[in-house]
Amino acid sequence: MSSFLLLKHISCRSFSTLPKKKMPVKTINIFCNSCKTKLYTYRKGGKGALVKCIEERIVKDFTNKDYKCPNCLKEFGRPFRLGKRNAIKFIGDRVYHRK
Repeated sequence: MSSFLLLKHISCRSFSTLPKKKMPVKTINIFCNSCKTKLYTYRKGGKGALVKCIEERIVKDFTNKDYKCPNCLKEFGRPFRLGKRNAIKFIGDRVYHRK
């Protein structure tokens, strides 16, 4: 019986990294930190720091889809997969956000 509970706990735990299915209501603007150019309007959930950006939640995209700032041409992020979704992992202090 205990081995069944352990297996159930491990299988449920692997799906905990997926984001919630419901879209957040709050939108924020994401800017380049060096030249202050607007990059995205994004639906962010929670109060935490901006580390990654799920592409489904991007409302408006002001970039050329190459993860570089259109004004100063600095790279601000890298593409990666979060579960089954495409996402952007931001590099250090290259971006900041405002409400």
